Amino acid sequence: MKLRYNVLFAYSLAVILWASAFPGIRVGLESYGPFHLALLRMLIGSLGLLIFAVVVNMRWPDKRDIPAILLFGFFGFTMYHTLLNVGERTVDAGAASLIVSTTPILSALLASFFLKERFHHTGWIGSITAFLGVSLISFGTGGKIHFEIGVLFILIGALGESIYFVFQVPYLRKYGFLPFTTYTILSGTLFMLLFSPGLWTAVQQSSLESTLTVIYLGLLPTVIPYFAIAYATSKHGASEATSSLYLTPVLAIFISWLWLGEVPAILSVIGGAFALIGVSMTTWTAFKHSPLQRKRIKENY
Repeated sequence: MKLRYNVLFAYSLAVILWASAFPGIRVGLESYGPFHLALLRMLIGSLGLLIFAVVVNMRWPDKRDIPAILLFGFFGFTMYHTLLNVGERTVDAGAASLIVSTTPILSALLASFFLKERFHHTGWIGSITAFLGVSLISFGTGGKIHFEIGVLFILIGALGESIYFVFQVPYLRKYGFLPFTTYTILSGTLFMLLFSPGLWTAVQQSSLESTLTVIYLGLLPTVIPYFAIAYATSKHGASEATSSLYLTPVLAIFISWLWLGEVPAILSVIGGAFALIGVSMTTWTAFKHSPLQRKRIKENY
């Protein structure tokens, strides 16, 4: 019972903080370019994690695992956060969160092809439905019927995040969710140092609201949700852990409306409904047929 409540709390924390990140990025982009925003956000998060690592005397990773950790850092943080920022320059925060909610589907597809997890018919139907929804969103952003390239950037970023979530499992078991997530965030920040030229000038010229928002993004949505999802993954597996992400757009659209006054276009609303239905079908199938779920059912009966 205690484990159930702990996992539920982890899901809730991840959803709330990640939902707030999408409108937060839009505010940050008012003063910062997408690359400087990604780097500053990650530097702030990494600084907090370095202090945490020193305080708890965190162990160093094994040398043989460093290449994999660097790769996970690149996909899960450098690729995801940078492309999300680029996409949100032209895509509304609510629409961006709907596109990122395809992460569970991409995770399930990756697990099916690379980990040989069975992907059932309902999962394929859900995938097609969700991607139909994403297509509608791509033509509905900004209230006009035109294809928005920012949608493609965000979708590619979501693929990077999916790679991170799916293949991190054995390393979570080896190191624990706190150390491994710390390693990968720091690794992702290393790649972003390529964006450092001009960063200090951007900080000096930015508005106070944008800078405070980036500090918030770095200290909370950048770090805590990944810890929460990593904890849930270590307890329930990648497919079930990422299934909570389909709730994020609902809250993100609400926060964006209150914070930014963004009202989603009709096509985006329709596309979002298709995306949520498709993701729900896929994640329910993954949950129902996952080895961990079958094991729990067997133990209960």
